[in-house]
Amino acid sequence: MTIETLSETGCFGGKIGFYRHSSAVNNCDMQFAVFVPPQAANAKVPIVTFLSGLTCSEENFMVKSGAQRVAAELGIMLVSPDTSPRGEGVPDDSDGDYDFGLGAGFYVNSTAAPWSNHYQMYDYITLELQQIIFENFPGDASRHGLTGHSMGGHGALTIGLKNPDMFSSLSAFAPICTTLHSPWGQKAMAYYLGDDQSTWAEYDSCEVVRKVSNPNAYSKILVDQGATDPFLAEQLKPELFEAACKESGVPLELRIHDGYDHGYYFISTFIEEHLRFHADQLSR
Repeated sequence: MTIETLSETGCFGGKIGFYRHSSAVNNCDMQFAVFVPPQAANAKVPIVTFLSGLTCSEENFMVKSGAQRVAAELGIMLVSPDTSPRGEGVPDDSDGDYDFGLGAGFYVNSTAAPWSNHYQMYDYITLELQQIIFENFPGDASRHGLTGHSMGGHGALTIGLKNPDMFSSLSAFAPICTTLHSPWGQKAMAYYLGDDQSTWAEYDSCEVVRKVSNPNAYSKILVDQGATDPFLAEQLKPELFEAACKESGVPLELRIHDGYDHGYYFISTFIEEHLRFHADQLSR
């Protein structure tokens, strides 16, 4: 599958690049970013894909997280896709709200018009992006980790739990742990999937984890959460995910950090620990 190089530059002995391609899944052009570590000059390397949150694009994680230094040390390739389809003809929220439409794809396959013609982010992450990465970059498909933040944390948990054959390690930063019981999720699911809430459970991390066929598919899931996150009580609800994991026997390490909020200062503080967690999991 053909990609267009928008920019590339050296970074910690490796290379960081931004790319664009025509997406058949989302019916528009899509952009993504990749950091290739120096070890890839000699062999295929493990990958960690990071799914970003509301209002973000493929740039935020690569610019703000500071992950490349540790990724270069560990020999991990980083992949950061955009958070939604974009472009002329792609529908957006008519009120211009930040929590729906462009920049807010929620990593679901929309089934309701007009969103269903473009917003197929679940298939984009699990099908099309996989082909793009492994055809164009030196990544090892058998060593692929998944993580994300906020809306992207929701995406990482739901996608990772459904696809343990695709991803070998799983973590999240301040994820939206339930779409059924958070205002962000309720708004997005109502538009993307329609009013039948029985269809929303497919994209609710708590409901997905309750239905896993193999609770030990991951030896452990790591979730970090800031204790002073302003969205913690109303939108994120990690305690519900923790309870669902205990119910289904899925091993979870939920860490609550005093003094940290929802932003990239929080992510940049703990990204090294997440990358080392993924490196350990992917080496097994």
